[in-house]
Amino acid sequence: MPPSHPSTGPTDGPPDGPGERPAGPFGGDFGGPSDDGALFGLDELPAETPARATGKPRFRDSAEARRMLAVREIHAEPGAAASPRGRRILAAYPEAEVVPVDSHWRIPNLHGNQGNAERWVRVKSTVLVLGEKKTLTVRPNGRSADWIAPGAANGCAMACAYCYVPRRKGYANPITVFTNIERIVSRLRRHVTEQGPKSEPNQCDPAAWVYDIGENNDCSVDALISENTADLIHAFARWPTAKASFATKFVNPDLLDLDPRGRTRVRFSVMPPEDSRLLDIRTSPVERRIAAAGDFLEAGYEVHFNLSPVVIRPGWEQAWAELLQHMDDVLPRAVKDQAAAEVIMLTHNRDLHDVNMAWHPRAEDALWRPELQQAKRSENGSWNVRYRNADKAEAVGAVRRLVAQHAPWLTIRYAF
Repeated sequence: MPPSHPSTGPTDGPPDGPGERPAGPFGGDFGGPSDDGALFGLDELPAETPARATGKPRFRDSAEARRMLAVREIHAEPGAAASPRGRRILAAYPEAEVVPVDSHWRIPNLHGNQGNAERWVRVKSTVLVLGEKKTLTVRPNGRSADWIAPGAANGCAMACAYCYVPRRKGYANPITVFTNIERIVSRLRRHVTEQGPKSEPNQCDPAAWVYDIGENNDCSVDALISENTADLIHAFARWPTAKASFATKFVNPDLLDLDPRGRTRVRFSVMPPEDSRLLDIRTSPVERRIAAAGDFLEAGYEVHFNLSPVVIRPGWEQAWAELLQHMDDVLPRAVKDQAAAEVIMLTHNRDLHDVNMAWHPRAEDALWRPELQQAKRSENGSWNVRYRNADKAEAVGAVRRLVAQHAPWLTIRYAF
C-alpha cells in the first residue's frame, strides 16, 4: 500500500460550502448553482449530518481513512468542480493537483492506458475523479433489489481482484464521485412516488421496494469523500415504501451516526478469510465485517450478508464451513433473527485476468480455472468466464447444505 498523505484527509467545514480552495485551473471563483436551486426539500437534507452533530472525531479524518485515500490528483469536469459538493471535496484535498477534463469517462493517460495496470492500487488510492451523472436511469433488477438506482459514484479505492467494474473503465478504476447528488435523489423520489406501496412480497423484500444504491461502487468508502452516501440514507429514511441497499467490504463507523430508521439494508460481503487475504485487497478484514453487523443493526440498519464470491479451489468447502461456524458463534441473536444472504458464484473476465497478471498474478491461480470455467459474451461485448453449469450447480448445492448445517438461521434469498 502507498504511504498515507499527511494533508489529504477530508476536513471539517460548512456542508458543501465553497471551502477555502485557492484559485486553480477552473479559476478563482468556482461559481456553480446555489443551494437555493437544489431539488432537495429542507426536510430531506439536514444542515448537518448526525455524525457531525455528535462532536466526536470522524473516522474519515483518521489515519486509517487517509491510508485508504491519499488523494494527490483530482480529474474534474468543470461543472462538477463548480458545484457545491465539488467545491467542498476540492477544499478537503488542498494539496491535490486538479486537472480539468471534458468527461469523467474519457481521461487521457488514465482510462484505456494499459500501462496503468502495474499501478493498479496506486491509482485507486491517489486519484479521484469528479463528474456529473448525466443519465439518471432507474433499472429493474429482481435479484438483490427491485431496482438499480442511478449511482452517486463509480469505481472504488479497494482492489478486489475479481471486481467487474473496471471492465468498463480500461486499465484504471479510481473513484468517480458524481456531484449532482440533488438530481439523483430527486429522480429516486419521483420513482418511489410513482411505484406507490408494494403490493406483493418477493425475494427482494416482503413489503418495501428495494433500490440498490451501490451497483458500481462501495458506499462505505464513498462516505470517506463526500456526503453522497449520507444524503441517500437520509432520503430513504423518509420514504416509507422503499429501502436503499448496498453491498460493502469496508467498515466505516461514521455510517453508524446517520439514523437510517430501518430504511437502508447493508449487505456485508464475506468469504473465507484466506480467500479474502488473497483476493480482497485493501478491504476490511472479514472478521471485522462480521463483528460490525451488530453495531449496524443497533444503529438502525437492516443487515444482510453476501456470500460472495464463492471461489472453487482445493479445500473451499471446509473453508466456507469454518466461516459459517464463526458467524454462528459471534453474531448476536438479533442479527440472526433478521439476516438473509445472497450466494454469488465467481464470474471472471478475460481482460481483467490480463490486468491482474500485471499486478497480482497470484490471485489468478484461484480465479482463472479454465478446466472448470466456460466463456460467455457479456452485454458490452467482452468475454466473461464462469463455472460450467454442472460444476456451478454442484457448488451452489454444497453452499446451501453448508448454510443449513452451520448457520440454519441464515435465509438464502437467492443463489446464482
